[in-house]
Amino acid sequence: MPPPTTTQWLSLVGIIWLQSISGTNTDFPAYSSQLKQLLSISQVQLNNLAFASDAGKLFGWLSGIATNYLPLWLVLLIGSILGMIGYGIQFLFLINKISSLSYWQFFFLTILAGNSICWINTVCYVMSTRNFPSNRQVTLGLSTSYANLSAKIYTNIVEWFFPSSAKRAQGYLLLNSMVPLGVCILTAPLLREVEVEKVKYIKGGFIVIFIITIATGIYAMFGSIEKISAGFSPWVHVCGMGVLLAAPLMIPLINWVRVVLKGKLWWTNSMRERRIYDLSVNEVGVSDRIEIDIKEKEEEGVVVEKDIEIIRVKEEIGVKLMVRKLDFWLYFFVYMFGATLGLVYLNNLGQIAESRGHSNATSLVSLSSSFGFFGRLMPSLFNYFFSKSRYMVSGVTCIVILMVPMAGAFFLLLNTTNLSLYISTAIIGVSTGAISSIAVSMTTELFGTKNFSVNHNVVVANIPIGSFLFGYMAAILYQRARYEGHGKCMGVGCYRKTFIIWGFICSLGTLLAFFLYLRTRKFYLQRQLE
Repeated sequence: MPPPTTTQWLSLVGIIWLQSISGTNTDFPAYSSQLKQLLSISQVQLNNLAFASDAGKLFGWLSGIATNYLPLWLVLLIGSILGMIGYGIQFLFLINKISSLSYWQFFFLTILAGNSICWINTVCYVMSTRNFPSNRQVTLGLSTSYANLSAKIYTNIVEWFFPSSAKRAQGYLLLNSMVPLGVCILTAPLLREVEVEKVKYIKGGFIVIFIITIATGIYAMFGSIEKISAGFSPWVHVCGMGVLLAAPLMIPLINWVRVVLKGKLWWTNSMRERRIYDLSVNEVGVSDRIEIDIKEKEEEGVVVEKDIEIIRVKEEIGVKLMVRKLDFWLYFFVYMFGATLGLVYLNNLGQIAESRGHSNATSLVSLSSSFGFFGRLMPSLFNYFFSKSRYMVSGVTCIVILMVPMAGAFFLLLNTTNLSLYISTAIIGVSTGAISSIAVSMTTELFGTKNFSVNHNVVVANIPIGSFLFGYMAAILYQRARYEGHGKCMGVGCYRKTFIIWGFICSLGTLLAFFLYLRTRKFYLQRQLE
């Protein structure tokens, strides 16, 4: 049986693989325009499908409850099967294997597929929290960053296997239905909970995985630039990404080889713990024994946390008490006016690119995916390297800082140049990703870890609500702005009013975030002093 640290790292590898394919809804902008033509639907109806994908999160709390009663592998399997049904039936309809499927049936299948993401993500969150209790913020942020690579990964595979642009929509739906199921089956044996009396990890482990993760993000980012990616075949991009996703396996493999072949560290630590335990208090005092134990372990390259519960929360509360707190509603609307608004922009990216005459929407989708990846990764990097520094800022402060340029990016979109479109998309991608990552740890900070799986699914219920409100508004304004006699709107004016309204909404979210900061400032200052 592998030592605990090897099992921990294997579970993290499994989580990374699951997160990298879980964002099946993020590739919707890449085929939304084609889907609109195939289904012969209006812009409002297309927006309803984008909302339906997010509406699955309204029932995300079911997956949270399931993790309390079912084994995680079963919860994972349920999620992948729901996705296979939702996307699979849509795929069969587009290839004419199913003769009749109404728009509303298509709509509800999209909700089902969107809900499947919640089940996979919840398993990842729970496993990260249980196997890395003293580093849950780092682990959650690092693993969820890979969720932003989903659109990039699926786009590369579709471009390889479906070179004909006429079949791109079918390709995305087929991959969305089958890839998560295959990866869930592959990773289920890796997701094993580890019982550790004291949290310990190899010092270099997280550093190595950060290096791999940054390299993966850089590769994805450069692969999103048309002038660079055009010189390589799609299979090169797929193989390169596959190698980088497999690279984290080095950490558990090296750890296993180190322990099994050399056989010193694990046995030596056990013997030293037993020897120290057998010492009498007369020979060595209790506090002295603890210091000797910690010193010996640190000399072997293992860090031992003296206090297993580093993250202190105000109190452990359930959903009923949480929704009665002002902090919850501030947090809820800050998320809605920030990260959710960014997701709505990204969901409409295909139509926005088309209205501006941009021929290849997939490059913008890949760009937003790559920058969103770095956005999700940044909080983990800062938390890992500066968590004990006096310069470390709270999650609420970070959200305030991130939402300022995000609001500016919406106003920058009023500029007609393609450069402003790329810059704004990159800024919104980074900010959306970072806020989404910070929010996962903020839920535990503000409301505790005991009911996290249910509490956070209630928090993210703002996503379908915001998706409907902001997306429906954008669709209505698009319909009004389109030229007479044409089925689609062309020109910057199609989304001009939408960008202005979104900019003001994001600015309001910034003010709410600042108010939340004022309310929680004493709490975070107390944590920093501790």
